[in-house]
Amino acid sequence: MRFMVIVKATKASEAGEMPSEEMLAAMARYNEELVKAGVMLDGTGLKPTSEGARIRFTGDTRTVIDGPFAESKELIAGYWIFQTKSKEEAIEWARRCPNPYGEDGEIEIRQLFELEDFGESPAIDHHRAVGRLIDEKA
Repeated sequence: MRFMVIVKATKASEAGEMPSEEMLAAMARYNEELVKAGVMLDGTGLKPTSEGARIRFTGDTRTVIDGPFAESKELIAGYWIFQTKSKEEAIEWARRCPNPYGEDGEIEIRQLFELEDFGESPAIDHHRAVGRLIDEKA
């Protein structure tokens, strides 16, 4: 089972403030544990939304909206992709995370869909073929 572990943005992360050396070191140790245990598939921090953009879909129209975006509590500052045997195992690993906020905050854990979650269909076969292309490029 794969899970996305989402670190929510803060005013500081949205202002582009970098983590302290102590936090970077603590996260490096934590990430090393995750990798050695075969849990971490990917993960990184995200730059503030002031450096990003959104694409708004209205029917067939696409509108580009440049950041920054409001409501930092709903924004993402970083993530991990975990592979575990269960949601409970993902939760246990997330509980070991150094507090990325230095104050009160929360991280969110969401299971990723797998192609096996969908019924067989030509569209799902096409997704599998695209996945093989991705693997070939890696």
